[in-house]
Amino acid sequence: MQDSRIRTVTPEDGLPAHFRRVVSFHPRGGRLNDVQRRAWTEHAESWYLDPEDYGPENPFDGDRAFGRSAPLVIEIGSGMGESTAAMAVARPDINLMAVEVYKPGVAQTFHHLARAGASNVRVMRGDGVQILTELIAPGSLAEAWLFFPDPWPKTKHLKRRLVTPPFTELVASRLRKGGTFRLATDWAPYAEQMLAVGSTTKGLRNAYPGWAARPDFRPRTRFERRGIAAGREIFDLEFTRR
Repeated sequence: MQDSRIRTVTPEDGLPAHFRRVVSFHPRGGRLNDVQRRAWTEHAESWYLDPEDYGPENPFDGDRAFGRSAPLVIEIGSGMGESTAAMAVARPDINLMAVEVYKPGVAQTFHHLARAGASNVRVMRGDGVQILTELIAPGSLAEAWLFFPDPWPKTKHLKRRLVTPPFTELVASRLRKGGTFRLATDWAPYAEQMLAVGSTTKGLRNAYPGWAARPDFRPRTRFERRGIAAGREIFDLEFTRR
């Protein structure tokens, strides 16, 4: 369970000092199990992108980071990476940048990528909002994915939800014309918020009259299966950059 307190990320939390700000997640410890430690050792050099390596004098370049030219897609909050690996295999035509704040999640993603044989993914550890703001150039993304973010269901925590007008405006600014913003949640009130916010964001239009179909390339995630088991409906959304 996540710590419910908003706090400032510090170097002691194990995140780069470049990414200090008040955030709605608790940066848990970075202790790795044996599988994760081995995956980190074997693959981090090839698949890990350090946000500290980028800045005004060295802006992020997707083609250079991946070693090939392909549409750039960002997944915010890739978790333990099992679905990330499956989606990368299903979409070999894209360069998929997975952003995850927890080091064990990054390492576990390496493990899943290796098992799936996916080579079109790079993983960056950090705060997705800050990475979008400071590293991703406007109009450079083909797609942005946000699948099953923390719903913060308690009324007193609603302000901590990620999908707000400033966030969707930020995503829209990073998408190229015709680019796609895909979201999914199993929490109905949050789905309604996503729909309302996305539908009123300048530069975005809903690709469907309401809810979208689940993309063929997206497997049923652990959170999705948990929601279905609990009797909750799954809501997908798809917005297009005008």
